[in-house]
Amino acid sequence: MGIPLVYNVRSVMQRPVSTSATATGIAFVVAILIGAFALASGFQAALVETGSPVNVIVLRTGADSEISSGVGRDAANIIRALPEVAADAAGRPLASAEMVVVISRPRLGMAGESNVTVRGLDPSGLALRRQVTVTEGRLFAPGTDEVVVGGRIARRVAGCGVGETLRLGQRDFKVVGQFAAGGSAFESEIWGDVTVLGPALGRDNVFQSVTFTMRDTSRFRAIKRQLEGDPRLGVQARTERQWYAEQSRLLANVIRGAGVFITLIMAVGAVFGGMNTMYAAVGARTGEIAMLMVLGFGRWSVMVSFLVESVILALIGGVLGCVFALPVNGITTSTTNWASFSEVAFAFRVTPAGMAAGLLFATLMGVAGGFLPALRAARQPLAATLRGE
Repeated sequence: MGIPLVYNVRSVMQRPVSTSATATGIAFVVAILIGAFALASGFQAALVETGSPVNVIVLRTGADSEISSGVGRDAANIIRALPEVAADAAGRPLASAEMVVVISRPRLGMAGESNVTVRGLDPSGLALRRQVTVTEGRLFAPGTDEVVVGGRIARRVAGCGVGETLRLGQRDFKVVGQFAAGGSAFESEIWGDVTVLGPALGRDNVFQSVTFTMRDTSRFRAIKRQLEGDPRLGVQARTERQWYAEQSRLLANVIRGAGVFITLIMAVGAVFGGMNTMYAAVGARTGEIAMLMVLGFGRWSVMVSFLVESVILALIGGVLGCVFALPVNGITTSTTNWASFSEVAFAFRVTPAGMAAGLLFATLMGVAGGFLPALRAARQPLAATLRGE
Protein backbone atom coordinates (compact mmCIF):
# COMPACT_ATOMS: atom_id res chain seq x y z
CA MET A 1 0.00 0.00 0.00
CA GLY A 2 1.35 3.41 -0.95
CA ILE A 3 1.60 6.41 1.36
CA PRO A 4 -0.96 9.11 0.38
CA LEU A 5 0.43 11.89 -1.81
CA VAL A 6 -1.06 14.56 0.47
CA TYR A 7 1.50 13.52 3.12
CA ASN A 8 4.35 14.47 0.80
CA VAL A 9 2.75 17.75 -0.27
CA ARG A 10 2.18 18.77 3.36
CA SER A 11 5.75 17.85 4.29
CA VAL A 12 7.16 20.02 1.50
CA MET A 13 4.99 22.97 2.51
CA GLN A 14 6.08 22.68 6.16
CA ARG A 15 9.70 23.50 5.20
CA PRO A 16 9.29 26.86 3.38
CA VAL A 17 12.90 28.05 3.75
CA SER A 18 14.68 24.90 2.56
CA THR A 19 12.00 24.29 -0.07
CA SER A 20 12.41 27.81 -1.47
CA ALA A 21 16.21 27.62 -1.54
CA THR A 22 16.30 24.24 -3.26
CA ALA A 23 13.50 25.08 -5.70
CA THR A 24 15.20 28.35 -6.67
CA GLY A 25 18.46 26.56 -7.47
CA ILE A 26 16.62 24.06 -9.65
CA ALA A 27 14.63 26.91 -11.24
CA PHE A 28 17.76 28.66 -12.49
CA VAL A 29 19.08 25.44 -14.01
CA VAL A 30 15.76 24.79 -15.76
CA ALA A 31 15.54 28.42 -16.95
CA ILE A 32 18.97 28.18 -18.59
CA LEU A 33 18.02 24.92 -20.31
CA ILE A 34 14.76 26.42 -21.62
CA GLY A 35 16.67 29.54 -22.70
CA ALA A 36 19.11 27.43 -24.75
CA PHE A 37 16.20 25.58 -26.36
CA ALA A 38 14.45 28.92 -27.03
CA LEU A 39 17.60 30.19 -28.75
CA ALA A 40 17.79 27.09 -30.97
CA SER A 41 14.06 27.11 -31.68
CA GLY A 42 14.11 30.80 -32.61
CA PHE A 43 17.01 30.34 -35.02
CA GLN A 44 15.45 27.24 -36.56
CA ALA A 45 12.03 28.87 -36.88
CA ALA A 46 13.55 31.92 -38.58
CA LEU A 47 15.10 29.75 -41.28
CA VAL A 48 12.26 27.24 -41.65
CA GLU A 49 9.70 30.04 -42.00
CA THR A 50 11.87 31.57 -44.72
CA GLY A 51 10.89 28.77 -47.06
CA SER A 52 7.51 28.19 -48.64
CA PRO A 53 6.21 24.66 -49.29
CA VAL A 54 4.90 25.77 -52.71
CA ASN A 55 8.26 27.11 -53.91
CA VAL A 56 11.14 25.09 -55.31
CA ILE A 57 14.75 26.23 -54.97
CA VAL A 58 17.23 24.98 -57.56
CA LEU A 59 20.99 25.02 -56.93
CA ARG A 60 24.12 23.51 -58.43
CA THR A 61 24.54 19.80 -57.76
CA GLY A 62 26.53 19.28 -54.57
CA ALA A 63 26.12 22.83 -53.26
CA ASP A 64 25.47 22.96 -49.51
CA SER A 65 24.51 26.64 -49.47
CA GLU A 66 23.43 29.34 -51.89
CA ILE A 67 26.78 31.13 -51.75
CA SER A 68 28.60 27.96 -52.89
CA SER A 69 26.16 27.37 -55.75
CA GLY A 70 26.23 28.52 -59.34
CA VAL A 71 23.47 28.28 -61.97
CA GLY A 72 24.22 29.59 -65.46
CA ARG A 73 21.98 31.99 -67.34
CA ASP A 74 21.02 29.34 -69.94
CA ALA A 75 20.05 26.88 -67.19
CA ALA A 76 17.99 29.59 -65.48
CA ASN A 77 16.09 30.27 -68.71
CA ILE A 78 15.38 26.56 -69.18
CA ILE A 79 13.97 26.36 -65.64
CA ARG A 80 11.80 29.46 -66.18
CA ALA A 81 10.28 27.88 -69.29
CA LEU A 82 9.12 24.69 -67.55
CA PRO A 83 5.36 24.15 -67.87
CA GLU A 84 5.25 23.21 -64.14
CA VAL A 85 6.18 26.80 -63.19
CA ALA A 86 3.15 28.84 -62.09
CA ALA A 87 2.38 32.17 -63.77
CA ASP A 88 1.15 35.49 -62.43
CA ALA A 89 -1.96 37.34 -63.57
CA ALA A 90 -0.09 38.74 -66.57
CA GLY A 91 1.08 35.30 -67.65
CA ARG A 92 4.71 35.81 -66.58
CA PRO A 93 6.42 32.82 -64.90
CA LEU A 94 6.71 33.09 -61.13
CA ALA A 95 10.42 32.31 -61.19
CA SER A 96 13.39 34.31 -59.94
CA ALA A 97 17.04 33.74 -60.83
CA GLU A 98 18.86 35.16 -57.84
CA MET A 99 22.34 36.34 -56.94
CA VAL A 100 23.46 35.82 -53.33
CA VAL A 101 26.62 37.46 -51.96
CA VAL A 102 27.85 37.96 -48.40
CA ILE A 103 29.40 41.36 -47.61
CA SER A 104 30.93 42.80 -44.44
CA ARG A 105 29.31 45.86 -42.88
CA PRO A 106 30.07 47.85 -39.68
CA ARG A 107 27.76 47.13 -36.78
CA LEU A 108 25.40 49.84 -35.61
CA GLY A 109 26.39 51.37 -32.31
CA MET A 110 29.12 48.86 -31.50
CA ALA A 111 32.59 47.83 -32.60
CA GLY A 112 33.22 45.19 -35.23
CA GLU A 113 31.56 44.11 -38.44
CA SER A 114 28.83 41.69 -39.47
CA ASN A 115 28.50 39.52 -42.54
CA VAL A 116 25.28 40.43 -44.31
CA THR A 117 23.56 38.60 -47.16
CA VAL A 118 22.84 40.66 -50.28
CA ARG A 119 20.23 39.13 -52.60
CA GLY A 120 19.57 40.24 -56.15
CA LEU A 121 16.10 39.29 -57.38
CA ASP A 122 14.14 39.20 -60.59
CA PRO A 123 10.93 41.28 -60.55
CA SER A 124 9.05 38.02 -59.89
CA GLY A 125 11.17 37.39 -56.79
CA LEU A 126 9.01 39.68 -54.69
CA ALA A 127 5.81 37.95 -55.80
CA LEU A 128 7.25 34.61 -54.68
CA ARG A 129 7.60 35.84 -51.09
CA ARG A 130 4.04 36.55 -50.06
CA GLN A 131 5.03 37.04 -46.41
CA VAL A 132 7.08 40.15 -47.25
CA THR A 133 5.55 43.51 -46.37
CA VAL A 134 7.09 46.98 -46.58
CA THR A 135 7.27 48.56 -43.12
CA GLU A 136 8.98 51.82 -44.06
CA GLY A 137 9.58 53.59 -47.37
CA ARG A 138 8.90 51.60 -50.55
CA LEU A 139 10.21 48.72 -52.65
CA PHE A 140 13.17 49.22 -54.98
CA ALA A 141 12.38 50.15 -58.57
CA PRO A 142 13.58 47.61 -61.17
CA GLY A 143 16.71 48.66 -63.06
CA THR A 144 17.78 51.29 -60.50
CA ASP A 145 20.52 51.63 -57.88
CA GLU A 146 18.03 51.08 -55.06
CA VAL A 147 17.80 48.45 -52.33
CA VAL A 148 15.51 47.51 -49.50
CA VAL A 149 16.72 46.14 -46.16
CA GLY A 150 15.23 43.61 -43.77
CA GLY A 151 13.99 45.27 -40.60
CA ARG A 152 15.97 43.14 -38.16
CA ILE A 153 19.35 43.59 -39.82
CA ALA A 154 18.65 47.31 -40.33
CA ARG A 155 18.65 47.71 -36.55
CA ARG A 156 22.03 45.98 -36.23
CA VAL A 157 24.07 47.18 -39.23
CA ALA A 158 25.20 50.72 -40.05
CA GLY A 159 24.03 52.49 -43.19
CA CYS A 160 20.74 50.63 -43.57
CA GLY A 161 18.31 53.40 -42.65
CA VAL A 162 15.86 54.63 -45.27
CA GLY A 163 17.54 57.42 -47.27
CA GLU A 164 21.07 56.27 -46.47
CA THR A 165 23.58 55.05 -49.05
CA LEU A 166 25.25 51.63 -49.13
CA ARG A 167 28.46 50.97 -51.04
CA LEU A 168 28.06 47.55 -52.68
CA GLY A 169 30.96 46.52 -54.85
CA GLN A 170 31.74 49.30 -57.27
CA ARG A 171 28.51 51.28 -56.90
CA ASP A 172 26.50 53.21 -54.35
CA PHE A 173 22.94 52.06 -53.68
CA LYS A 174 20.25 54.10 -52.00
CA VAL A 175 18.18 52.44 -49.27
CA VAL A 176 14.57 53.23 -50.17
CA GLY A 177 12.72 50.93 -47.81
CA GLN A 178 12.68 48.37 -45.01
CA PHE A 179 10.60 45.22 -44.96
CA ALA A 180 9.32 42.52 -42.64
CA ALA A 181 9.03 38.87 -43.62
CA GLY A 182 7.12 37.16 -40.84
CA GLY A 183 10.19 36.78 -38.65
CA SER A 184 12.05 34.75 -41.29
CA ALA A 185 15.74 34.96 -42.22
CA PHE A 186 14.85 37.24 -45.14
CA GLU A 187 14.65 40.02 -42.53
CA SER A 188 18.45 39.70 -42.23
CA GLU A 189 19.08 40.41 -45.93
CA ILE A 190 19.52 43.34 -48.33
CA TRP A 191 17.51 43.08 -51.57
CA GLY A 192 17.85 44.78 -54.92
CA ASP A 193 17.44 44.22 -58.67
CA VAL A 194 19.67 41.35 -59.82
CA THR A 195 20.38 43.07 -63.17
CA VAL A 196 22.00 45.97 -61.28
CA LEU A 197 23.47 44.21 -58.24
CA GLY A 198 24.96 41.39 -60.33
CA PRO A 199 27.41 43.53 -62.35
CA ALA A 200 28.23 45.70 -59.30
CA LEU A 201 29.25 42.63 -57.29
CA GLY A 202 30.92 40.69 -60.10
CA ARG A 203 28.07 38.27 -60.82
CA ASP A 204 27.31 39.03 -64.47
CA ASN A 205 26.50 35.65 -66.03
CA VAL A 206 25.88 33.33 -63.12
CA PHE A 207 23.20 33.09 -60.45
CA GLN A 208 23.39 31.32 -57.11
CA SER A 209 19.89 29.87 -57.23
CA VAL A 210 16.62 29.83 -59.13
CA THR A 211 13.38 29.81 -57.14
CA PHE A 212 9.96 29.23 -58.65
CA THR A 213 6.39 28.54 -57.57
CA MET A 214 4.94 25.19 -58.56
CA ARG A 215 1.75 25.10 -60.56
CA ASP A 216 0.82 21.83 -58.84
CA THR A 217 2.58 20.96 -55.55
CA SER A 218 1.64 17.28 -55.88
CA ARG A 219 4.05 17.04 -58.82
CA PHE A 220 7.14 18.05 -56.87
CA ARG A 221 8.77 14.59 -57.08
CA ALA A 222 8.31 14.53 -60.85
CA ILE A 223 9.69 18.07 -61.16
CA LYS A 224 12.68 17.11 -59.02
CA ARG A 225 13.43 14.04 -61.18
CA GLN A 226 13.11 16.09 -64.36
CA LEU A 227 15.45 18.85 -63.19
CA GLU A 228 18.08 16.60 -61.63
CA GLY A 229 18.00 14.22 -64.59
CA ASP A 230 18.57 16.93 -67.22
CA PRO A 231 22.29 16.76 -68.20
CA ARG A 232 22.19 20.37 -69.45
CA LEU A 233 21.49 21.74 -65.97
CA GLY A 234 23.60 19.94 -63.36
CA VAL A 235 21.31 21.01 -60.53
CA GLN A 236 19.57 19.77 -57.42
CA ALA A 237 16.04 20.72 -56.36
CA ARG A 238 14.38 21.05 -52.94
CA THR A 239 11.20 22.61 -51.73
CA GLU A 240 12.12 25.95 -50.22
CA ARG A 241 10.81 24.84 -46.82
CA GLN A 242 12.91 21.65 -46.89
CA TRP A 243 16.04 23.51 -47.99
CA TYR A 244 15.94 26.07 -45.19
CA ALA A 245 15.07 23.39 -42.62
CA GLU A 246 18.24 21.53 -43.63
CA GLN A 247 20.26 24.76 -43.41
CA SER A 248 19.16 25.32 -39.80
CA ARG A 249 19.48 21.78 -38.43
CA LEU A 250 23.22 21.63 -37.68
CA LEU A 251 23.57 24.89 -35.75
CA ALA A 252 20.27 24.38 -33.90
CA ASN A 253 21.45 20.96 -32.71
CA VAL A 254 24.80 22.41 -31.63
CA ILE A 255 23.04 25.14 -29.63
CA ARG A 256 20.79 22.58 -27.94
CA GLY A 257 23.74 20.30 -27.22
CA ALA A 258 25.76 23.14 -25.70
CA GLY A 259 22.75 24.14 -23.61
CA VAL A 260 22.32 20.62 -22.27
CA PHE A 261 26.05 20.36 -21.49
CA ILE A 262 26.11 23.63 -19.55
CA THR A 263 22.89 22.70 -17.78
CA LEU A 264 24.28 19.31 -16.74
CA ILE A 265 27.26 21.03 -15.11
CA MET A 266 24.97 23.39 -13.21
CA ALA A 267 22.58 20.57 -12.36
CA VAL A 268 25.26 18.87 -10.23
CA GLY A 269 25.05 21.68 -7.69
CA ALA A 270 21.25 21.72 -7.77
CA VAL A 271 21.10 17.93 -7.26
CA PHE A 272 23.41 18.12 -4.23
CA GLY A 273 21.28 20.94 -2.85
CA GLY A 274 18.16 18.84 -3.21
CA MET A 275 19.96 15.85 -1.71
CA ASN A 276 20.97 17.85 1.38
CA THR A 277 17.40 19.06 1.80
CA MET A 278 16.05 15.53 1.63
CA TYR A 279 18.71 14.18 4.01
CA ALA A 280 17.72 16.88 6.49
CA ALA A 281 14.05 15.93 6.05
CA VAL A 282 14.82 12.25 6.70
CA GLY A 283 16.87 13.10 9.80
CA ALA A 284 14.12 15.31 11.22
CA ARG A 285 11.35 12.79 10.66
CA THR A 286 12.69 9.52 12.04
CA GLY A 287 9.70 9.32 14.37
CA GLU A 288 7.29 9.77 11.44
CA ILE A 289 9.09 7.09 9.47
CA ALA A 290 8.78 4.67 12.41
CA MET A 291 5.08 5.48 12.78
CA LEU A 292 4.50 4.80 9.08
CA MET A 293 6.17 1.41 9.42
CA VAL A 294 4.13 0.60 12.55
CA LEU A 295 0.97 1.46 10.63
CA GLY A 296 1.87 -1.20 8.09
CA PHE A 297 3.60 0.74 5.35
CA GLY A 298 6.54 -1.25 3.99
CA ARG A 299 10.09 -0.05 3.36
CA TRP A 300 9.37 0.17 -0.38
CA SER A 301 6.41 2.48 0.29
CA VAL A 302 8.57 4.69 2.52
CA MET A 303 11.29 4.89 -0.13
CA VAL A 304 8.83 5.71 -2.90
CA SER A 305 7.16 8.32 -0.70
CA PHE A 306 10.39 10.21 -0.04
CA LEU A 307 11.39 9.91 -3.67
CA VAL A 308 8.03 11.39 -4.70
CA GLU A 309 8.58 14.20 -2.21
CA SER A 310 11.92 14.99 -3.83
CA VAL A 311 10.30 15.05 -7.26
CA ILE A 312 7.55 17.39 -6.01
CA LEU A 313 10.24 19.72 -4.69
CA ALA A 314 12.06 19.59 -8.04
CA LEU A 315 8.87 20.20 -10.01
CA ILE A 316 8.19 23.32 -7.96
CA GLY A 317 11.62 24.49 -9.11
CA GLY A 318 10.82 23.40 -12.67
CA VAL A 319 7.65 25.47 -12.77
CA LEU A 320 9.54 28.46 -11.38
CA GLY A 321 12.20 27.90 -14.06
CA CYS A 322 9.53 28.07 -16.77
CA VAL A 323 8.30 31.34 -15.31
CA PHE A 324 11.86 32.72 -15.16
CA ALA A 325 12.43 31.78 -18.81
CA LEU A 326 9.26 33.37 -20.21
CA PRO A 327 10.60 36.97 -20.34
CA VAL A 328 13.26 35.99 -22.92
CA ASN A 329 10.53 35.02 -25.39
CA GLY A 330 10.59 37.44 -28.30
CA ILE A 331 13.95 39.05 -27.47
CA THR A 332 15.88 39.60 -30.69
CA THR A 333 19.46 38.42 -31.03
CA SER A 334 21.65 37.23 -33.86
CA THR A 335 24.16 34.54 -34.72
CA THR A 336 26.19 33.40 -37.68
CA ASN A 337 24.49 30.88 -39.94
CA TRP A 338 27.14 28.22 -40.43
CA ALA A 339 25.76 27.35 -43.86
CA SER A 340 26.17 30.85 -45.32
CA PHE A 341 28.55 32.49 -42.79
CA SER A 342 26.22 35.47 -42.68
CA GLU A 343 24.48 37.01 -39.69
CA VAL A 344 20.89 35.97 -39.04
CA ALA A 345 18.80 38.02 -36.63
CA PHE A 346 15.99 36.16 -34.90
CA ALA A 347 13.86 36.14 -31.76
CA PHE A 348 14.07 33.73 -28.84
CA ARG A 349 11.13 31.35 -29.00
CA VAL A 350 10.04 29.68 -25.75
CA THR A 351 7.95 26.71 -26.86
CA PRO A 352 5.73 24.24 -24.98
CA ALA A 353 8.18 21.51 -26.00
CA GLY A 354 11.05 23.47 -24.45
CA MET A 355 9.16 23.95 -21.19
CA ALA A 356 8.19 20.28 -21.16
CA ALA A 357 11.88 19.38 -21.57
CA GLY A 358 12.67 21.68 -18.64
CA LEU A 359 10.07 20.02 -16.42
CA LEU A 360 11.33 16.58 -17.43
CA PHE A 361 14.88 17.63 -16.56
CA ALA A 362 13.66 18.94 -13.19
CA THR A 363 11.98 15.58 -12.54
CA LEU A 364 15.23 13.76 -13.29
CA MET A 365 17.08 16.08 -10.91
CA GLY A 366 14.47 15.30 -8.26
CA VAL A 367 14.97 11.56 -8.73
CA ALA A 368 18.78 11.90 -8.67
CA GLY A 369 18.75 14.11 -5.59
CA GLY A 370 16.16 12.11 -3.69
CA PHE A 371 17.23 8.54 -4.35
CA LEU A 372 19.94 8.16 -1.67
CA PRO A 373 17.98 9.99 1.09
CA ALA A 374 14.90 7.90 0.24
CA LEU A 375 17.00 4.75 0.40
CA ARG A 376 18.35 5.80 3.79
CA ALA A 377 14.83 6.42 5.09
CA ALA A 378 13.68 2.98 3.94
CA ARG A 379 16.67 1.17 5.48
CA GLN A 380 16.44 2.65 8.98
CA PRO A 381 15.89 -0.08 11.60
CA LEU A 382 12.44 0.17 13.11
CA ALA A 383 13.70 -0.07 16.70
CA ALA A 384 16.17 2.74 16.17
CA THR A 385 13.62 5.02 14.57
CA LEU A 386 11.15 4.40 17.44
CA ARG A 387 13.85 5.52 19.90
CA GLY A 388 14.52 8.59 17.69
CA GLU A 389 18.09 7.58 16.90
